[in-house]
Amino acid sequence: MTETDAQGADRWVQYFARRGYPRAQPLASGMEGAVYRLQDGTVAKVWAGRPPEDFDLTRRLYADIARHPLPFATPRILDAEEHDGVLVSYERELGGRPLRSDGDGRRPARDLPRRETDALLTVLRALASVPGSEVMRRLVIQGDDRPLWQGHSRFSDALAALVERAVGRNRDALAAHVPGLAGVVSRTAASLRALPDRPVSVVHGDLVPPNIHLDGAGHPVAVLDFGFCTTAGDPAFEAAVTAAVWDMYGPDAAHHTAELTRLFARELGHAEEILELYRKAYALITYDLFGMGPQDGHFRWCAAQLR
Repeated sequence: MTETDAQGADRWVQYFARRGYPRAQPLASGMEGAVYRLQDGTVAKVWAGRPPEDFDLTRRLYADIARHPLPFATPRILDAEEHDGVLVSYERELGGRPLRSDGDGRRPARDLPRRETDALLTVLRALASVPGSEVMRRLVIQGDDRPLWQGHSRFSDALAALVERAVGRNRDALAAHVPGLAGVVSRTAASLRALPDRPVSVVHGDLVPPNIHLDGAGHPVAVLDFGFCTTAGDPAFEAAVTAAVWDMYGPDAAHHTAELTRLFARELGHAEEILELYRKAYALITYDLFGMGPQDGHFRWCAAQLR
């Protein structure tokens, strides 16, 4: 944690103490914001870059998911408020322990253990059982300026349009590292639009190890941090993104992506070529969300996928 981060955390701890939670402490942080443990199974989330007026969609998203029985818990909003223009939500604390956390120093084994792959399959099957709702269609993918589904009736068409918009944000920076970028974009968008129509379900969009909590027996008991790339979409897109982001930077990252791609194709019935197409689309819609150049690991990863 940097000095600036620590100062920010101290400020929020003091704020929660004034709100009646003297034992508040930082718990985790990520793209969506920072989480603080309060007391009695309650946590507070300080949202980064989320306008308070947009939060009703998140609340309704969680309610839509909760209407369907799942073998694990998902977030549930208890209350929300605005403080100095920053959105703060109060939620139940989800149980279990992260499958892996960024700071624990553990790297995944070259061949992922059965406990891990079984947990992933359980989560993917369960989320695929939650039908896509109108609220999910109104969500905005990180980095974009409009709801993904706006003006579209099919997920693949909406995703193709996002690919074209996202590349336009910083085309020159990406083109410098992806020869023939224009052709890559046009082929990817055309292939997406050619996909047959399929039923859509909720897409989490960021199923990385810290966002899946397990019990002592290795069963998923909670899935958290919806929002970064959450929408209504093809379950194959969720599977493709999960295979890609489960291990992006480790020494066996390419091996793990290939291993999970084969597993999801075999066990979930997704064609490998469609998983590969969705992986390229993911690279094209997220390449500039953390940095723009080879000094940023995510940018490098995206450029390598497209080359």
